[in-house]
Amino acid sequence: VQLQASGGGLVQPGGSLRLSCAVSGFSLADYDIAWFRQAPGKKREGVSYISSSGGRPLFADSVAGRFTASRDNAKNTVYLQLNSLEPEDSGIYYCASSRARVVLWYLPRHYATWGQGTLVTVSS
Repeated sequence: VQLQASGGGLVQPGGSLRLSCAVSGFSLADYDIAWFRQAPGKKREGVSYISSSGGRPLFADSVAGRFTASRDNAKNTVYLQLNSLEPEDSGIYYCASSRARVVLWYLPRHYATWGQGTLVTVSS
């Protein structure tokens, strides 16, 4: 069971990036997926969550209205679109999976498998 996050990079404030999380070894359709981020010296923060049922994605207040999330079960890939980026959005972005339905999606302890992370840097 593996998760592979990609798509990070250096972008100017106001710019956009699309992150991908490719999963292998299991069917994406059976798993809840969340995105977290961690900036240097800060705790890992829940950014977005999308359930296996395909319901409306959930977002942290700090990114709501700027980020969108989607999943393509046929491609076993989850996407996180980052728009109107701010320097405070910088950090390593991780995707994580849970086989069981997650209630408090923003708590890292609910996720058994994590990707290696992709670095997002927002700077002029």
